[in-house]
Amino acid sequence: MSFASKIKDFFTFTGPLPEAFFDDLGDLLVEGDLGPGLAMKLVDRLQDLSRKEKITGPGLLRKRLAELLQEGLAVLDPDALVEQQPLALVLLLGVNGTGKTTTAAKLAARYRGRGRRPVLAAADTFRAGAVDQLRIHGQRLNIRVVAHQQGGDPAAVVYDAAEAALAGGGDLVIADTAGRMHTRTALVEELKKIDRVLETKLPGKKTAPEMRCIKWLVLDATTGRNALAQAEIFHGAVPLDGVILTKCDSGAKGGVVFSLSAELNLPTVFLCDGEGYENIRPFDPAAFAGNFAG
Repeated sequence: MSFASKIKDFFTFTGPLPEAFFDDLGDLLVEGDLGPGLAMKLVDRLQDLSRKEKITGPGLLRKRLAELLQEGLAVLDPDALVEQQPLALVLLLGVNGTGKTTTAAKLAARYRGRGRRPVLAAADTFRAGAVDQLRIHGQRLNIRVVAHQQGGDPAAVVYDAAEAALAGGGDLVIADTAGRMHTRTALVEELKKIDRVLETKLPGKKTAPEMRCIKWLVLDATTGRNALAQAEIFHGAVPLDGVILTKCDSGAKGGVVFSLSAELNLPTVFLCDGEGYENIRPFDPAAFAGNFAG
């Protein structure tokens, strides 16, 4: 049985409130990929509310749980963040296998549909096939892809993509970066180099300080608490602006979204639930919390 079915069934009891209701709810929330600490905090707050408001029915208990879950979510409007900048630069980070390359193409298609003029940067020069994969997406979407040879300098790729955008009237660069996570130092140095190259070489950068790198971490929703561990490493290395959760159409439980907010203050900005370019949508805190609570 899926987690969604379990929590839905949990809130369908009849009669008096079961004696072990709150203990069992805590266990269920932990199973849904909330950490034990966060699950206990939510259950304690819900129990206090039920006493104060004399709530015993499953419908209202579920509604109050959804409200508490939503209340704890960090919120960010990704479209406003991207569209307020004359030239926006989005760096997609994350380990291999999370779907960064496909997500880059989805974002390019989405923002082109919103009137932006995107350029894709194949800055994952490490993984075999990554450059070719992004080129295929670019051909299908008729969006320019800037790429160097495998093993090349990722910072140089991003710089060339930014120059290409400026020269060709583009206003959005989306960079697919390598999924290496060998050491925190290597990650920091690679991203620092990208910032340094743009600061010192990109025409107009010094006169356009509003152009900043937006760093979104791409996480696989099916990896559960392991996604939080990945986020801790990346966010500890470089300040992240948000998280994109992929593979939300499979067996993902989704509770890690609440842990990302509670433990790292990281907002989830997009959910991806399929392979099509249209299968990406802005994160809706109210809808997500309501669905999670059954």
